Amino acid sequence: MNIDSLLKSLEAFEFATAIREGEVLFPWLESIHVLAIVLVVGSIAIVDLRLLGWASRDRPVGTLTAEVLPITWMAFVVALITGALMFCAKAMIYGHNTYFLLKMGFLVLAGCNMLFFNRFSHKNVGTWGAPGSAVPQAAKVAGGLSLLLWVFIVVFGRWIGFTT
Repeated sequence: MNIDSLLKSLEAFEFATAIREGEVLFPWLESIHVLAIVLVVGSIAIVDLRLLGWASRDRPVGTLTAEVLPITWMAFVVALITGALMFCAKAMIYGHNTYFLLKMGFLVLAGCNMLFFNRFSHKNVGTWGAPGSAVPQAAKVAGGLSLLLWVFIVVFGRWIGFTT
């Protein structure tokens, strides 16, 4: 099965047709998707800015991540579900849209950055994450890279709507 056959089969689902052809489903999904992305990016930025030493320096990194990341994950799940539903509704269009593909590529890079941070830096947060202590360079790089990647994700996500 080639990619176009797969994309067409996604568009053929009844729910995808209802989203695509209805007057209100797609705008509602898109609105919820945008709100969820705002929560994802905002909550991630809180942690990233702490890692860079630009905000919340009086809070332990471990405590901050424990408080903020559950919100991030809940919002990410909502964004994933709404994004998948919108994708299915217009799979042929999005599957060949350069900005959508770039957004997905940067999302994968953001995920890899997060995995790298959790594997190599965050596991030792107890030794370096106290208020006033120096954040390791690798954690700072992960925080800065995360901010940059999420900016690209948002920018390319917005461009999708103007190119479809």
